[in-house]
Amino acid sequence: MNPRPPIVLTGIAASPGFAAGPLCWLDAAAVAYAPKGSPAEEKEALAGAIAAASAAVAELIERSSGDTADILEFQLAMLADDTLAEPALAAIGQGADAASAWARALNAEIAGYEVAEDDYFRARSADMKDIRDRVLQALAGAEGTAAPAGAILAGEDIAPTRFLETDWSQGGGIALSAGSSASHVAMLARARGVPMVVGLGDALYALSGEALLDAKAGTLTAFASATEIDRHRAAAAAFDAARSSAAAYLSKPAATADETRVLTYVNIADPSDVEAIDIATCDGVGLMRTEFLFSHGLPDEEAQYRVYARVLEWAAGKPVTIRTVDAGGDKPVPGFTVHEGNPFLGLRGIRLSLSRPEIFRVQIRALLRAAVHGTLKVMFPMIAVPAEYAKAKAMFAEEALALSARGTVHRMPPLGIMVEVPSVAIAPEAFADVAFFSIGSNDLTQYVMAAARDNASVASLNDTAHPAVLRLIREVADFGAARGIPVSLCGDAGGDPALIPHLLKAGLRELSAVPAQLATAKAAIAEVTL
Repeated sequence: MNPRPPIVLTGIAASPGFAAGPLCWLDAAAVAYAPKGSPAEEKEALAGAIAAASAAVAELIERSSGDTADILEFQLAMLADDTLAEPALAAIGQGADAASAWARALNAEIAGYEVAEDDYFRARSADMKDIRDRVLQALAGAEGTAAPAGAILAGEDIAPTRFLETDWSQGGGIALSAGSSASHVAMLARARGVPMVVGLGDALYALSGEALLDAKAGTLTAFASATEIDRHRAAAAAFDAARSSAAAYLSKPAATADETRVLTYVNIADPSDVEAIDIATCDGVGLMRTEFLFSHGLPDEEAQYRVYARVLEWAAGKPVTIRTVDAGGDKPVPGFTVHEGNPFLGLRGIRLSLSRPEIFRVQIRALLRAAVHGTLKVMFPMIAVPAEYAKAKAMFAEEALALSARGTVHRMPPLGIMVEVPSVAIAPEAFADVAFFSIGSNDLTQYVMAAARDNASVASLNDTAHPAVLRLIREVADFGAARGIPVSLCGDAGGDPALIPHLLKAGLRELSAVPAQLATAKAAIAEVTL
């Protein structure tokens, strides 16, 4: 009898790496619940289960920080919101037991998240499923089943708490039929070096046994032959060796093989990120996102000022480029953003900030005050026409005058723009008065290729190395060099070893990457001859 032929599924690589191990299914079987008999007892049981789930999440928060804590705080806030349980309590009042009432209520919420236009909301469906299952397990007195060491967790999606409760020290990975590279778990996986592939499709459920996960190419192989296993091991060993050798470059200034200096910056999404970064290993911060400040509502001026000042002081004089809030699109903010049918082409980034000046001016004042604590640069996201830059620049000037009138210490920082809308990349001469350009490769590629990077069906089209994208990058770099305007790149491409040679040959000499990719980015730069 011939052995079963190998099956190879292709999805989207959400976190690079390699894993080999048994498939362990995430889709938990239903837990048994014994009804209590009376509505009062059922309501009491549900309240107790919600409290138990909240306590478990709170315990995880105490062991977490930064983005991880923010992810869990979302769940804790949802559990604490009385309106979440109202439909279930109403159903109990009509005779349903606590488990079925809770499941129906949460399934309705989850369905709403899954059909949302915004990728951000769709990605949050995993959090809602986690909340649903935790409460159901608490109602049944059940505990989650731990995966075997080195297993590849497989299913439709994975809850953040399941990720955090898994012991990844013995290897393992994540293979999802759906999922998103923008999800909370994808961010956690990249930060912890856990291989993860999403968008593998329903064919995933036909697999079983041992599997090979290649989260560099975005593939999952089942029923592998001895030759394929050997090839996978060799690729995994090469990946680990490259990562280890790259560590030697971390403390050195980045330069090409022919000694062309390349400035390397880090991207940070949360101020706590700097706690794990030695400022001596980078040339500063190429992108500091400010959306985290708006994740739970609208922050006041003092709260923003303290965060910006803290990062500037940590940088010890090296430049810190802070992007004004890039809300909208896949980043909704309560009380700020609006629901739109096509959010990525709607009121987002600088468009939204200019439409809500009372909110934008608060951030402007905080940035002006914080500038005295270091070398601040400010950039505006989603600029499409010169009038947007002119209006934002004028608002900075107005707020600086107001601070001077009050005797408040401040400083005007250089003001630059993101190059992510094709209109800017095609006609950069319209922006000759900006202090600097920062190319956002994620959105620029998405808009040029008309292909979302989180959509598995068009993932092959979302390619920063496509000649059309590289041509625009080169034209911006050439324009900047001719006019003496600094040009950097702060998208995911800046930390991708496969793309770095293309970017340098397109004329870029300033790249920014997430901290976990800084060493490999420097190693990739060192191999390029210009």
